[in-house]
Amino acid sequence: MDMMIERGFVRVREGLIHYRARSPEADTVARPLYLMHPSPASARGLEPLMAAIHGHGLKQRLIAPDTLGNGDSAPPEGETPDIAYFADSVRRVLDGLKIDKADIYGAHTGARTAAEFAVIAPDRVGKIVFDGIVEYDDALKRQILDNYAPEVKPDEFGRHLIWAFNFVRDQAFHFPYFMRDPGHRLSGRMRATGQLHEHVVDVLKGLTTYHKPYLAAFRYEPTKRLPLVQAPSIFLAADTEPPHLRAAAAGMAALVPGARVVETTNGVSGKAAAIAAFLAN
Repeated sequence: MDMMIERGFVRVREGLIHYRARSPEADTVARPLYLMHPSPASARGLEPLMAAIHGHGLKQRLIAPDTLGNGDSAPPEGETPDIAYFADSVRRVLDGLKIDKADIYGAHTGARTAAEFAVIAPDRVGKIVFDGIVEYDDALKRQILDNYAPEVKPDEFGRHLIWAFNFVRDQAFHFPYFMRDPGHRLSGRMRATGQLHEHVVDVLKGLTTYHKPYLAAFRYEPTKRLPLVQAPSIFLAADTEPPHLRAAAAGMAALVPGARVVETTNGVSGKAAAIAAFLAN
């Protein structure tokens, strides 16, 4: 990875937020790009995208925090925090970093947080890239809320270690991962062994709190909030994503005034090229 990733912490009321960042090679007045990762791991998974964005010539500072309850960040407050709470934490992180306004990239849970942040703090948002956002029907949502992200605690026999490995691995095979039948089979590749290990380690870091941002995301209703987004936006339909997320991009984009769908190929590189082109104009 031909890019220097810096790591740091910023203090908010819950404790320390861990973030990854890349500073621009020269002084620039461009807004930073604030990247929000999907659940259940950390911003470590965004490093390849950050490197690819840098490779496509984007000059902005890149900042990718671990969501409260994930990775190396502090736990969130309360037992059932909602996406509005996590969106407010973005505002507080930007305050701590002394950033008035940022472009936003959000993937999955991060995309829902990005939508809500754009609604509650429109003056803090430049442009938005939504990557993987969908509204689930009531029946599927109930099954997901009941089964997808169980509360887990350390076990005296280490069974939580086996659970974490299978939880991460099985998400590559089915969606939802607990519906293990041909109708829910995914066609994507298994993560490389090293990536699988890193993902599992990140889940274990947030073992007792990973479920809080995850369930907040699944409870969120994007179709009610996206029409309130005013920022220039694109919705990616990327070949890195499962079919149900690619298929949902057009419908989600239609809810945001002036938004458009950008289809991408060539994996992370194609996604980064689309992001860089959108933010450069």
